[in-house]
Amino acid sequence: MKVSALRTDVFTEKGDLPAFVVRFLPTVPENTVLAVSSKVMALWKGCSVAYESPAQKEALIKQHSQAALKTPLAWLTIKDGMVMTNAGIDQSNADGKLIFLPDCYACARELRDALKKAWQVQNLGVVVTDSMILPLRAGVIAAAVGYAGFEGVKDLRGQADIFGRKLETTLVNVADSLATTAALVMGEADEQQPLCMLEGAPVVFTDEIDRDELKYPPQNDLYTPLLKAAKLIRQEK
Repeated sequence: MKVSALRTDVFTEKGDLPAFVVRFLPTVPENTVLAVSSKVMALWKGCSVAYESPAQKEALIKQHSQAALKTPLAWLTIKDGMVMTNAGIDQSNADGKLIFLPDCYACARELRDALKKAWQVQNLGVVVTDSMILPLRAGVIAAAVGYAGFEGVKDLRGQADIFGRKLETTLVNVADSLATTAALVMGEADEQQPLCMLEGAPVVFTDEIDRDELKYPPQNDLYTPLLKAAKLIRQEK
């Protein structure tokens, strides 16, 4: 797989994102996945407000999350079935604004449709990346907060390992793996590289996306006891 980040101009809020992408990436080969930062997606859809106060930010975080727990460092929240910091609301590289997430699945599909026409390709994926933190691990990685054009999960259940033992629970998280791969070269500071082309990614391309395929049932999730203890998931009666 070839991974190439693209340095661009600063994207203007409510600008033409498909035209912006094509200007810096006039063509791509078939079987390419394009990673796009969630901030660019948010700016495309005008998802920002001028920062006024910590209280305003707190209210916005609560508004955009299904559950929220205040910690000494930030708000630990659940949004769209994902655990994330501050419901994805960000102030970095925001020029005095608070930027919040749009419907990234719908945005990914819209951008993919436009780019397929512009690039005249059939097999094209789009993944929207956003920074995240793993428990008890230093530094940020990235997660897919939306995607289109490829299957986000690879199901290996029933397949054999190298010793012939059948796998019972193994699912491969394709979407988040691609997001983190792209984010590693896109950067987190002043790199100004909000786009990344992943050529030859080992994905199954498809026009139909199940936006719930990455969501895992809480009753089967390893972290559910921890989330219940933190009161991010309700205790069962």
